[in-house]
Amino acid sequence: MRIRLVLRKTLKVLHEVGSVGVLGAFAASLVLIAAAPSPHELLAYAAARQGIAAIARWLLVPSLALVLISGLLAMVANDAYMEAGWAWIKALLGLSMFEGSLVTVSGSARHAAQLAALAASGQPDPAQLAEVLRTERGGLWLLLLIALANIVLAVWRPRISFDVAEQPAPQRPELGAPPPPPDRATG
Repeated sequence: MRIRLVLRKTLKVLHEVGSVGVLGAFAASLVLIAAAPSPHELLAYAAARQGIAAIARWLLVPSLALVLISGLLAMVANDAYMEAGWAWIKALLGLSMFEGSLVTVSGSARHAAQLAALAASGQPDPAQLAEVLRTERGGLWLLLLIALANIVLAVWRPRISFDVAEQPAPQRPELGAPPPPPDRATG
């Protein structure tokens, strides 16, 4: 019993630490995007983009993985979470955040860093860079809102249930129950 309690507390701490890392990565990336020098200052801009890519690679992705794994393990370790609708909604939002981060944020950060490096070497493509930046910024804001919704669900814990009609358990004739009626179609 004590081991199970320690496991649940450990998973909760890991989940919280991962959440701090995710929110920190989102916030740091948004600040770097807002404070980045103009793309016309090629070397400084390329350095800022490399910083955003490093945040995505070394902080965001590992933190998201920690949040997702610890959250799913916490659901398995705590029977109450398995029946709580809010926990399942958090799990689905967490999976969508992980996928969105890999595709939108991490991918865009890498792509923008590559485009900025190309621009610094004399091959600029401002239209493509502007599109990548818009996608990255919008994706970051959306993922930040999803992360905040997850926090609200964890604190508020609304009573959300998914009522599934229970079927009566079939009785087996060998246990003394009357045999089932014959099927009318076969007759």
